[in-house]
Amino acid sequence: MSPAWHVRGVVLPEAEHRDLWIHDGRVTYEPVSGAQSVGTGWVLPGLVDLHCHVGLDSHGAVADDEAESQAVTDRDAGVLLLRDAGSPADTRWIDERGDLPRIVRAGRHIARTRRYIRNYGWEIEPEELVAYVEQEARRGDGWVKLVGDWIDREKGDLGPCWPREALEPAIARAHELGARVTAHVFGEEALPDLLGAGIDGIEHGTGLSDDLLAQMAERGVSMVPTLINIANFPTFADQGVAKFPAYAKHMRALHERRYDTVRNAYEAGVPVFAGTDAGGYLPHGLIAREVLELVTAGIPAVDAVAAASWKARAYLLGDSGRLDEGAAADLCVYAADPRVEPQTLLEPVRIVLRGRIVR
Repeated sequence: MSPAWHVRGVVLPEAEHRDLWIHDGRVTYEPVSGAQSVGTGWVLPGLVDLHCHVGLDSHGAVADDEAESQAVTDRDAGVLLLRDAGSPADTRWIDERGDLPRIVRAGRHIARTRRYIRNYGWEIEPEELVAYVEQEARRGDGWVKLVGDWIDREKGDLGPCWPREALEPAIARAHELGARVTAHVFGEEALPDLLGAGIDGIEHGTGLSDDLLAQMAERGVSMVPTLINIANFPTFADQGVAKFPAYAKHMRALHERRYDTVRNAYEAGVPVFAGTDAGGYLPHGLIAREVLELVTAGIPAVDAVAAASWKARAYLLGDSGRLDEGAAADLCVYAADPRVEPQTLLEPVRIVLRGRIVR
């Protein structure tokens, strides 16, 4: 029998002062005899990174020991649930590790030929899109990831990767298989066709207009802005300015209005979630910084925290996302109220994963 633990504090999001027990990997509000007290403070459902890449670095897939290190880094930051938004690495072995975060996978990126980062995704042509979406829908955990736009070398700027006539049957096939589809999109041009074809999520979304945000809100299409990644747009612009000056100018303009775009999305009623884009070029363990960026953009702290905790969990798993009676014991304890002091997310004082004390 596993040991029992006791936590006392303000349980969020209900904000009720409660005693909570952890037994056999589950939460209970019924006292458990002999339970050891392990924390006092503000108790939050385990954090979520809704856009990361475990098993990936700037060159492509990494060895298992590096993937493990990435997962441990996220876990030690309080991130206990991840949506892997595209990776060429096979990380299914992580599912057997009770000490590592749960991963919901989107399979491997599906990109246009020579229109994405080398060694990251499948690089195909539009006539192959349905077949590859079907393949990744079967390999993933209910998600498929498209690369919606990338630099078009002929035009020297961001351009759509897929025509509407390819997107519609591909997204419909994913839905038939019970999978949702999300897409990397930096610019403006690819968005109308993706949304018109029935996409479920937009990653980054720096080119979103008010009209498109209204469409997303009406349909419940999610946005994961990855603001700590968008902070690198000026660097991307500097790297490309010699060959592609129009692209560089465009990226700087998207960066300049990033906070306005995110705030407009939130105010329009778009479901906005926290994701870091960790893996590839960014380190893992940065979810608290992303929450702080959402606050800087103008999202109230309580909703920014929800976007990285209970609302994100509910969105991914289809449950309440809360620490209900019998829920999986995935939780973090903080010394201060993160709804008032979101910077407290930087320093969890206790982390419990599947009922196991990991910090």
